[in-house]
Amino acid sequence: MTNSQAAISARNLTLTLGSSEAPVDILRGIDLDIALGSTVALLGPSGSGKSSLMAVLSGLERASGGTLTVAGEDFATMDEDALAHARRGRIGIVLQAFHLLPTMTALENVATPMELAGENDAQDRARTELEAVGLGHRLDHYPQQLSGGEQQRVAIARAIAPRPALIFADEPTGNLDAATGHEIVELLFARRAETGATLLVITHDPELAEHCERVLQLADGRVVSDTQSAKSTA
Repeated sequence: MTNSQAAISARNLTLTLGSSEAPVDILRGIDLDIALGSTVALLGPSGSGKSSLMAVLSGLERASGGTLTVAGEDFATMDEDALAHARRGRIGIVLQAFHLLPTMTALENVATPMELAGENDAQDRARTELEAVGLGHRLDHYPQQLSGGEQQRVAIARAIAPRPALIFADEPTGNLDAATGHEIVELLFARRAETGATLLVITHDPELAEHCERVLQLADGRVVSDTQSAKSTA
């Protein structure tokens, strides 16, 4: 796979935290290519480094070493300000804890990031995306007036509305009951299919991982298994 065919390309990617006297190696030489438009699960137990890898791949954390190209941008050489600029519009993130602003309505939570990015039609796009996730009747509700599943639907709408090339989802069902979690997974994959974005899902749940075309197993900061699922040939 060439870089032009890859949404993400990493070589010998490392992340070391802590002090120089007591360094802690979190990522230990990750080599990874993720194809444009693919769905990939990153599976592993707590402490395996999967959330740290997502943070580096999404530009929320700077790698300590190695090379990293994401959505055509050289993330390895950027400082924090440049990474923040590079993420804007290119990368959507869905987190376990929703991270909605409590003083903003559902519509405002989705529209405001696009407005800050200078999008002129942010309100219309936010409304359209909230309708697509089944919340057209909840536009003016605040997070505390929404169920956990509804809050995660708002978070998905917020991530997808700018039409990013890449979507990262870190334990997106972790705060939800099984039935609601299943609905959220189906919705997330349906919206991704509609937009054609590349999706990377971080999870410890093998059932969620089975929705992806490819499953990467992480252990002790390394990729220890890389398998194609039945989805990749369906």
